Amino acid sequence: MHYTIQSKVSFPGIKFFYASLCFLCATTSIPLRAQVAKPLEDVNHVVDLTLDSLSKAQTARPIPGSSRRGNNPVLFLIGNSTMRNGTLGNGNNGQWGWGFFAHAFFDESKITVENQALGGMSSRTFYNKLWQPIKDAIKPGDWVIISIGHNDNGPYDSGRARASIPGTGKDSLRVTIKETGVHETVYTYGEYMRRYINDVRSKGGNPILMSLTPRDDYDSSTGKIVRKPQSAWLMQVAAEEGVPFIDLNEISGAKLDSYSRWKEKYHFYGDHIHSSRFGAMMNARSAAEGIAASHNPALKPLQEMMLSVALPTEPVKRHKGKPVVWLTGDSTVKNADNDKHGMWGWGSQAYTVFDSTKVTVYNAAKAGRSTRTYLNEGRWDKVYNSIQPGDYVLIQFGHNDIGAIDSLKERGVIACAEDTNHIYKSHRTGQYEVVYSFGWYLRKFIDDVREKGGTPILVSLTPRNEWTNGKIERRNNTYGKWYRQVVSDTGVEFVDLHNITADFLDRKCGSKEKANKYFCHDHTHSSLLGARMNAQSVAKGLKAIHSRLAEYLK
Repeated sequence: MHYTIQSKVSFPGIKFFYASLCFLCATTSIPLRAQVAKPLEDVNHVVDLTLDSLSKAQTARPIPGSSRRGNNPVLFLIGNSTMRNGTLGNGNNGQWGWGFFAHAFFDESKITVENQALGGMSSRTFYNKLWQPIKDAIKPGDWVIISIGHNDNGPYDSGRARASIPGTGKDSLRVTIKETGVHETVYTYGEYMRRYINDVRSKGGNPILMSLTPRDDYDSSTGKIVRKPQSAWLMQVAAEEGVPFIDLNEISGAKLDSYSRWKEKYHFYGDHIHSSRFGAMMNARSAAEGIAASHNPALKPLQEMMLSVALPTEPVKRHKGKPVVWLTGDSTVKNADNDKHGMWGWGSQAYTVFDSTKVTVYNAAKAGRSTRTYLNEGRWDKVYNSIQPGDYVLIQFGHNDIGAIDSLKERGVIACAEDTNHIYKSHRTGQYEVVYSFGWYLRKFIDDVREKGGTPILVSLTPRNEWTNGKIERRNNTYGKWYRQVVSDTGVEFVDLHNITADFLDRKCGSKEKANKYFCHDHTHSSLLGARMNAQSVAKGLKAIHSRLAEYLK
């Protein structure tokens, strides 16, 4: 290889100056005319796409500018697999790029979001192979977010030859790709950013530099997620070029720092760099939050085309000195609750057992939901975002978690308590979803509540009006068993509503016919009388385990 230096390498005098930026020693048989920085180490060790899938992925990407509506601007996203993952970008491998969810934060009547990212690209390879048609499609008033760099590592002249020279200087080196004999000039990471910026500006567009998504990698000295060195380089280039900079790496990194280690892990999938659906949605929100919170006046026109980035919450009315008791679950917790002859959830009767002068009960349950659908529909997020320290959250699911995972209602879960998952394709939407075990969903809810300073309490599902030999059906070998395993693993408080109510019905009724008055229309849903009975069972359970919540009972 023949190396030439045009000007001295410049590195920002920030904390990201580390060993990988030491100078290359003359170790080859071909004498070097000058020295350049070593490329960054490939710490990810990920092969994003095969050549075949790379070809398919390129054809699956939208034609640049095709999303434009009339004379409205387009927001182009430039990145790699953390922005657009998989051959088709549809989560078929359990990994998602945040660009898939970015549109949710923009008013599509004013601007369209066009994800032009492609897995396996570096700032260098994207500029050389994919950039020109995007550049050609840019019109005055368009916006371009450039967030790329995860793959700017490895050899300069062999393999996938994706590396850029670390730093922001003007250095360049001339290489010959070993496998093809093609000659290429390689520039610094900062120089590629400047080229993107200049190209966008030449078309009347508005460039935005955005730092990279964080890796699943902890700094042992701080116990926090390692921040990427490209953040400092991007910040420097943005300042020099007068373009907005959004520190996505820091915004998402701070969120991951605040999570439990277990929760942080499931924001990634398959490896330490690619995002799960949870991680991709988090990164999309972080990107939008960064734009919305920026005080850079250059971003004001884009901010005016955004939707609210406020976190969704439940409209609970809080009273000073009164904690909130959150009820989550299915129709056995919340039903129509308005016809004395109709179906009732026990949450509607919580007022009969809780002292309203001491505590506020908020029923956030929804009929027909399982742990999976309650989470996927965003219902859990609204509760999670509303929890304050000192609150209590009762979690009762199970009736709808049974059944095929890929059934039409798509509410089934893996029937166990182990921390496991599997990728399924939706027959309804054609999209892919990582489905977890019943125990996993419960653990997530528990972990989330504790994170917010609340007290989670598991409540086993109500019994069904099915009888054998004068005894009501018990599910202690399935859901009861899984509840107890989660309780054992997490130490969470547990109200065994299932058996408390079943014991009562065994003593009081002894048959399905006599128990009918506690149910309505079928063997699952409660009558008003049954709902009150179940509320009383919850109160009994809280007293039996000496829960602090029992202090708020009548």
